[in-house]
Amino acid sequence: MCLAAPARVLSVSGQIALVDYDGVQTSARLDTLGEPVEPGDYVLVHAGFAIQRLTREDAEATLLLFDDLSASLASDAGKRTPAAPQP
Repeated sequence: MCLAAPARVLSVSGQIALVDYDGVQTSARLDTLGEPVEPGDYVLVHAGFAIQRLTREDAEATLLLFDDLSASLASDAGKRTPAAPQP
């Protein structure tokens, strides 16, 4: 399974953007986008490449879904019983 995550563009230098994932900063290549991006824009990043520009609303809605998923997984982890040791 592949997963792409929305990130906010902090700066752009040539074909590389500095992006922010909720406080974690990294770079993303812009070569695959067919449109320019600017600081403040949101992009969908997969494997270090920005693959789509997103509206702020779409990015924020997706990030809320990620937060809900994370909270659900954390809640479920407390309910699981340890697996029996394998012989």
